[in-house]
Amino acid sequence: MQNAKFFSVAECEATRSSSGNRYSEFLRVPAMSGGIYVLPEGGADTQSPHLQDEMYYVVRGQARMRAGSEDQAVSEGSIIFVAARVEHRFYEITEELVLIVIFAPPETE
Repeated sequence: MQNAKFFSVAECEATRSSSGNRYSEFLRVPAMSGGIYVLPEGGADTQSPHLQDEMYYVVRGQARMRAGSEDQAVSEGSIIFVAARVEHRFYEITEELVLIVIFAPPETE
């Protein structure tokens, strides 16, 4: 395994866009996985709770996020932690939302 790997948000976005999917994984190692997740302005976030802890970093965009009983506006630079199995969702997406997502341990299908 490599000791380091470098990524470009622009390259990860291009790969995701060409896949036609909202989510595209760019990293998978034994302890974690990472991907880019994009939700369009006015779109619906249909994800279900995950079995892993999860961290989001908002690259750009604006929305609200509800995670369990917490609800907050998020925008560029926001960092959100969501514990495993907690119901969560982005909504009121007023600008395309581009997110870096890290799962620990790696996300399972």
